[in-house]
Amino acid sequence: MIAMDSFAEDSSKRAPKRKLEYVPVPAFEDNYIWLVSDSRDAVVIDPGDAAPVEAYLAERGWRLTAILLTHHHRDHVGGVKALLDSRSDEGGVPVYGPAGERIEHLTERLAGADTVRIAQPALSFTVMDVPGHTAGHIAYFQEDDGNGTPHVFCGDTLFASGCGRLFEGTPKQMLASLDALAALPDETLVHCAHEYTLSNIRFARACELDSAALSRWSDEAQALRAEGKPTLPTTIAHEKAVNPFLRVDEPAIQAALETQFGETAADRTEAFRMLRGWKDNFR
Repeated sequence: MIAMDSFAEDSSKRAPKRKLEYVPVPAFEDNYIWLVSDSRDAVVIDPGDAAPVEAYLAERGWRLTAILLTHHHRDHVGGVKALLDSRSDEGGVPVYGPAGERIEHLTERLAGADTVRIAQPALSFTVMDVPGHTAGHIAYFQEDDGNGTPHVFCGDTLFASGCGRLFEGTPKQMLASLDALAALPDETLVHCAHEYTLSNIRFARACELDSAALSRWSDEAQALRAEGKPTLPTTIAHEKAVNPFLRVDEPAIQAALETQFGETAADRTEAFRMLRGWKDNFR
């Protein structure tokens, strides 16, 4: 399936491709709503609240051309209607989202391996099915931003040093989703939807007490937050080095689980289930 937005135009009439900017717009207590812009037009990913998006668009003078959604939770879709209503006289803005979830206002329903092409700004995404947090959760993978760097917008599936809770899916589904994300190129920039990093690092360090990589990352993340800066995006390579949910096969994680639960995980799916349960109750 090829999904084209309503702002498509003849490529011969377009100006040269502009450099893309990736902006995490803070919302609520710890959400990030991502904007991708070429300094003129912008798409928004998971706008749970319209107000901060509208304020940022107005400040930069950007035109909203598309909305991308990863899953149905209110803090990711709650601002869609207001964004659409304020642009009803502009011919409409396309709304992309998961085919397997009930979300209002979708104009393009997507499943894994679909391609999303947006004309302004010039963007192309491959859709990934990443269920677990919700039953129909999807992610958007951009292979090349024009400078050779890949990006992934993963909603609440993968976090910096963590992963989403299993509200609707199974441990097997979530582990498969995380495996798929971990298989992306190491240099892929990971655009998560929440600033959970410091609490996730605390748990990760409980899982791998002697990790020098986690110690360095803890210092770096704390310094960023002290300066009011986001800890995102991270990278796939970095997550494979510090994220316990991408490291269930590591002996240190297996040993930590055995110490915590007094038993050995039967397989990696069981190890993930134990790890996620430990995190759910970690304080």
